[in-house]
Formats: sequence, C-alpha cells, structure tokens
Amino acid sequence: MKGPRSVRLEERGSASVELVVLMPLLLLILFSSVQGAVYYHASALAMAAAQEGARAASRENGTLAAGTSAASAFVTDTAGDSLTAVTIRGSRTAAIASITVTGSSLSLVPGWTPTVEQSASLPVERIT
Repeated sequence: MKGPRSVRLEERGSASVELVVLMPLLLLILFSSVQGAVYYHASALAMAAAQEGARAASRENGTLAAGTSAASAFVTDTAGDSLTAVTIRGSRTAAIASITVTGSSLSLVPGWTPTVEQSASLPVERIT
C-alpha cells in the first residue's frame, strides 16, 4: 500500500537544493537594488549641486567662480561619502551659465566605482 508517505520520501532534501539555487539569485537581486538606490542618490546629489552652482553663476552680478564655489560648498555640506572624487567645471557666457558636476558613487562591488555626471544650465539674469 503506497500512500502519500512514499511520495515524501522521494522528495527528501529537495528544499535544500532549492535554497542553494535560489538564495544567490535572491541576494543578487537584493544587492542590485541597493546599488541602484545608492547610485540614484549620488546622481540626485550631483544634480542638486549643479543646479545650486548654476543658480549662483547665473545671477546678474554672478561669476563662474561663484557658481563653482556654490556647487563645491553644496557637495561638501550634503554629500558625505555618497559622492566622492568630485570635479566641478562650468562655463558662463553673456546668455547662459552652465555647471557640470562629476563624481564617484559608493559601490557594493569591490574595485568598481560608478561615475556620476550631472549638468545644469540657466539663462544669465540681466536687466532690460
């Protein structure tokens, strides 16, 4: 008489095999989502710094030095370790002020440093 008990004996240990196969996949999905969130945060910080610098550079009496200084101060005050190796460059003409912020995001993968680059441009204020 074969009943449900004989079926269970044949499947013995299958849960362990399933875990061995699925656990690395679950961890990969988890770490990938965390890495994506960290990269997005660094990208948002770089964009905010570029916008802050562009606002300072586009003022009526603003200068390119004021814009890069404002962006640098923003990164120093808010980014912490989220955005490192930051370089700030920009340009200012009679019509447009533009600031670009480039840096490295934190990484969960040793030896890999994702690069973030964000730019912001605004028209220069002038009295007409």
